[in-house]
Amino acid sequence: MLAPEHEPGETEIKKVEQEELTPREIVSYLSRYIVGQDEAKKAIAIALRNRIRRMKLPEHLREEITPKNILMIGPTGVGKTEIARRISKLIDAPFIKVEATKYTEVGYVGKDVESIIRDLVNVAISEEKSKAKKMMRRKAEKIATEKVINEIMIQKNIPPERKGEIMQNFFEGKFDDEMIFVDVEEKPQVDIIAPISVPGLEEIQDQLRTLFSNIAPKRTRKKVMKVKDALKAIEEAEAERMLNMEEIVKNALWKVENKGIVFIDEIDKLINPKGHGPDVSGEGVQRDLLPIIEGTVVNTRYGSVRTDFILFIAAGAFHVASPSELIPELQGRLPIRVELKPLTKEDFVRILKLPENSPIKHYQILLKTEDVEVDFTDDAIVKIAEYAYKINSSTENIGARRLHTIVEKVMEDISFDAPYLKGQKIIINAKYVQEKIEPILKEENLSKYIL
Repeated sequence: MLAPEHEPGETEIKKVEQEELTPREIVSYLSRYIVGQDEAKKAIAIALRNRIRRMKLPEHLREEITPKNILMIGPTGVGKTEIARRISKLIDAPFIKVEATKYTEVGYVGKDVESIIRDLVNVAISEEKSKAKKMMRRKAEKIATEKVINEIMIQKNIPPERKGEIMQNFFEGKFDDEMIFVDVEEKPQVDIIAPISVPGLEEIQDQLRTLFSNIAPKRTRKKVMKVKDALKAIEEAEAERMLNMEEIVKNALWKVENKGIVFIDEIDKLINPKGHGPDVSGEGVQRDLLPIIEGTVVNTRYGSVRTDFILFIAAGAFHVASPSELIPELQGRLPIRVELKPLTKEDFVRILKLPENSPIKHYQILLKTEDVEVDFTDDAIVKIAEYAYKINSSTENIGARRLHTIVEKVMEDISFDAPYLKGQKIIINAKYVQEKIEPILKEENLSKYIL
């Protein structure tokens, strides 16, 4: 499907072009959340910049330029998923993360790989609906307010001349907790159950569900609720009614085709160990992924979607197998390879101190809501990093996720007692960290489960 003349989603593209996000700026943005992994950040930044460049080309040339898909190689917890997730927020693109092992070869029971694109479309539709509702919010709020005030007056037998007084009381919140009757529209629930799994059945079920939902008569029923809840319910219903679904679907499909990002995790698990027989969730799935990644048309309940310009980022730890053991055709469709390095103790220290999403900063913000100030000394941060590195080295290496586990254990008692510590400032030093973690480490079997 060629881009329509008025280019749905054009506003978002112009926004990106006006910002002229250079690869350096993209890397700088990612560095606010992810420590290290400069090679991976650079590859992603170039891929995104090429998308901006592509949008500036004449249409006949634009059709020829396809994204260079990326294969990220690195252990768990080093930033693979976080890089993709942050990028999707930066460029306002439909984004979905899937695990390769959840899919089976076409013809077998289970989800086929085309459902990845259908799920991506659902994500885009949901995002577009949310944006449209925000734009309609003021108008919907005005209608809902008028309806609720009228209901209050009718149900309380208040004469029309007192409407000004009622409105003033309403806006002052004097009616918030009073109960009123409101008409609530019931959405028909249509469940279509199939006894067996058939290729393409999911798409047919979606279409039938939509068809029967549209045919089924819309019913309303009286419901008793608080005025403040009634206002929200009516506002939501009015915003939903104002939506131009045709325009929303058009914009969403265009964004999926031109800006969509699919992150396929655990792609290394699709490699069958040598000497083992065929696996319906292994090589067959790799072959099914080929047309999706190279470019094909997938039918969804909202229309056909071309996958030619969707950016695919595949990732895997490749502990047991190597990327060269993927089927050659799939290797060719993931031309850009980046290796993410395992995290060192120094990286852990930086993760605790620098990024905006540091586990320590999260806890400080949370406890501030209880009027409790928490400060970590430098030696406490180093101690947490040492423990994380030590445990990752001696047990399963889960990367930066280990920091969350240790910080959670260190903060457990303080978090539990926070309501009784209002107005206090708590300093956490290395000794405190040691007191909380060392006893668990001594119990080797216990540490495997707790840390």
